[in-house]
Amino acid sequence: MIRAFRISTSIVPVLLTALIIQAGLTLTVAQTQKTRPSADENGPLFNEYRSVKIGMTTEEVRKTLSNPTDKSDEQDFFIFSETESAQVFYDKSHKVFAISVNFLNGARDLPTAKGVFGSDIQPKPDGSVYKMVRYPKAGCWVSFSRTAGDSPLTTVTLQKIE
Repeated sequence: MIRAFRISTSIVPVLLTALIIQAGLTLTVAQTQKTRPSADENGPLFNEYRSVKIGMTTEEVRKTLSNPTDKSDEQDFFIFSETESAQVFYDKSHKVFAISVNFLNGARDLPTAKGVFGSDIQPKPDGSVYKMVRYPKAGCWVSFSRTAGDSPLTTVTLQKIE
């Protein structure tokens, strides 16, 4: 047995209006996304740490950040306070290819995901967060990680894409 569904004539204008509104919203969102520059076009928001950037020489870093706590040809380790430390990694030509910064709870300039990426990150059920974004045009990637708990460790890493 075949049943034909009849749509009330009073509901047709409502359905048509809803479809037109939906199509208009979809078009507006698509146009907004096309005209807004992507993060990749601008590069990462976090592109330096205490004026140290990828590509700087070992000498420039040590002049900028002062003497490292531990140093070698491959990396320098800096302790700025009980709540903030950094590692700067060098390639074979003695230029920075990565910077990793650790902040303990209570650090003075504790970074946020929004400050690193321009938007917040949805925490995992345990409260931790992690995100990594590649910026091919800028030639690097950035990651943000915060552990769970009452005294979280926040790590921000900037690394050159090889």
